[in-house]
Amino acid sequence: MTVEIDRNSGFCKGVIRAIDGAERLLAEGGVLYSLGAIVHNEAELARLRKKGLITVESLDVAPASLLIRAHGEPPETYRLAREKGFEVVDFTCPVVLNIQKSIRESWQQGRPDGQIVIFGKIGHAEVLGLVGQVDGKATVVENLQQLQDAIASGAIDLARRVDIFSQTTKSPVEYEELCAYLSGRMASDGLLTIHNTICRQVASRHRELSDFARRHDVIVFVAGRESSNGKVLSELCKSENPRTYNIGSASDLDPSWFRAEDSVGVCGATSTPKWLLEEVAVAIKNLH
Repeated sequence: MTVEIDRNSGFCKGVIRAIDGAERLLAEGGVLYSLGAIVHNEAELARLRKKGLITVESLDVAPASLLIRAHGEPPETYRLAREKGFEVVDFTCPVVLNIQKSIRESWQQGRPDGQIVIFGKIGHAEVLGLVGQVDGKATVVENLQQLQDAIASGAIDLARRVDIFSQTTKSPVEYEELCAYLSGRMASDGLLTIHNTICRQVASRHRELSDFARRHDVIVFVAGRESSNGKVLSELCKSENPRTYNIGSASDLDPSWFRAEDSVGVCGATSTPKWLLEEVAVAIKNLH
């Protein structure tokens, strides 16, 4: 049995920047809070917790250094944090910051009749930050059916200007499907503006991961339970290779998944650390 780790899997640049920054601040001492999980991976969170990073879900704690993770936050969070005396350390991904700016500008230009539509996971931290740029006046859809339902209910009015954006880690294929549908309904009146906001690193990973999944007999996909990107990419692997298994750590491996002659590919989400992929690869090699 051979085992290969996908060289393109692992933390994206935004997550690397946030985690490196957190480790640097922790080394300097003092209390450091992360507002929400800095990364959606339980194993990496446990590693950082041992270094002293404290994850909080609200600002109802004594003021200290407050890390804004790569997902970003709405403007209200910054205002409230400074009002309460927190020292804000902002590690919002630059790609996300650009999208936030673009949404604000589109909203201002389109008023009073413009509409903002966001393709993303409802309640996801990045999406909440995007919606917050326009005081909550945006419609979030998770798939084509939800888009169609929003149009049918009048929540989205195709007779008015529409600007559509995507969460950075969503499927490029699904986003193209939504945009094509809107284009088909609105192309003639020029009221639709499509913003290409899926991260280029994520978009290229979709293409590369499809090839990787097809090259192997078995795919072991490693991701945290809360990783939105992990769900998207694992489904992509499953569509290319039925023998795809999702795990959170090496302890989830089942020897019955493998045959002695198998070629095994190990890959993961943008929130999966390289060290964890390597740990899983070693564990697979040691199964037989």
